[in-house]
Amino acid sequence: DCGSLSSPPNMTKLSTPSQRGSRTPRAAVAISLALLSSSVSAFQPPSIHKHVISTTHTPSTVPQQQSATSSSLHMNIPTPTTSGGATPEEIKSAADKEAPPSSFYELQRASVRAAQNAIGDGYRLLEVEFPPLPANVLEMDDVSAYDVAKANVNLALDFAKSFASTGSQVAIMLPDESECNIMLEDLKVGDKPYPGVTLTSLRRSEEGDTRVFKPENLLIGLMGRGSGGTVKPIEGTNMYIVIVASAQELPDVEELYDQIKDTKEGEEQPVIVFYNLKLDVLRGDLGAPAFPGKDFQDRFLSRVKPVYYLRTRQYSRSTNKPPFILNFQGCIFRSYPGHYQTLLDTGTGRYRKVVGNNIRPALGEFKEQLVDCLREEGAIPTKEEEGSLFGFLRTGYKVTTWWEDEREDASMDWRT
Repeated sequence: DCGSLSSPPNMTKLSTPSQRGSRTPRAAVAISLALLSSSVSAFQPPSIHKHVISTTHTPSTVPQQQSATSSSLHMNIPTPTTSGGATPEEIKSAADKEAPPSSFYELQRASVRAAQNAIGDGYRLLEVEFPPLPANVLEMDDVSAYDVAKANVNLALDFAKSFASTGSQVAIMLPDESECNIMLEDLKVGDKPYPGVTLTSLRRSEEGDTRVFKPENLLIGLMGRGSGGTVKPIEGTNMYIVIVASAQELPDVEELYDQIKDTKEGEEQPVIVFYNLKLDVLRGDLGAPAFPGKDFQDRFLSRVKPVYYLRTRQYSRSTNKPPFILNFQGCIFRSYPGHYQTLLDTGTGRYRKVVGNNIRPALGEFKEQLVDCLREEGAIPTKEEEGSLFGFLRTGYKVTTWWEDEREDASMDWRT
């Protein structure tokens, strides 16, 4: 079972060790306990004030085996794999029914498996997205952007180790050297924390350049004209895992991709993993002053395949019957090669599958899928009872963002 995990705060530049030391240790202790926890409570939804929709039975339109309810029986059944002799159809069928994780350990195994399946199918730009901390930790006042970034680095290290253990060379890449140095200092590790894993940065100075402040990098960033040659691939690397990057730093990832996409005969093209970058939030910045243009979505970001995707959303809706304000929540979940599952929180710490989508639903469509399910339950009025005008005033004329619309030059990889 997956809990309703709220979105982490916006990523900002990492703080210095002295700034971090001024905070109380309560958040750090809670984060450590959350990441070590293997119980369902680590992912259970937080309590919602006012009134919570509870839908505990499975509707007849959804087969029981497609419910998002996890059990010990499911945990004891091995997931079909190619190495185990399963056919592609069996692997997809199992992924379509896969439930969200009950712990970070289960999440790591599932995200690695989904990435391996996508790599086996030839995809080289992958997205792994999930809340890096439980909602009750993220809601704490003293949890900073740096705490979230540190949690992402630790999760990325575990993700990288799974591939390095099979002989791959993996590079975890922060945006620049200063952020990388802060993280290395705080984690008390070297730039090679595990065999086959390197912790480094997208932009790297020339060997021998020990300057702390590099004004040319600031000028390059303000002008938005590439990295000036500071983005370079690492020889022999099979996978790059990009973390803690902002929308302004995403062109550096495209620059890296342009340098590695053309491989020599007999060599495999390296993989780039966009790890917990919240691309949907970053897409909203495209086209703003000092940010990449909207064509960046069409040219590059639309080619990024979501292989493990878990996004939770919370909504409120007014009704003409007590309790007058109803709160409901759900999540979009996908484990490649499965489809996108729209899951409704039943109010019992579990999710129930509403519908499966081969095309990733827009957020407005996702909300309507949850609302339609609640209408079937009788929790909210039907469209006829509500009236077409009132329904239009609720949803408005446009229910999609610009990047969710069909765009002529964009790839469909990010939605399939």
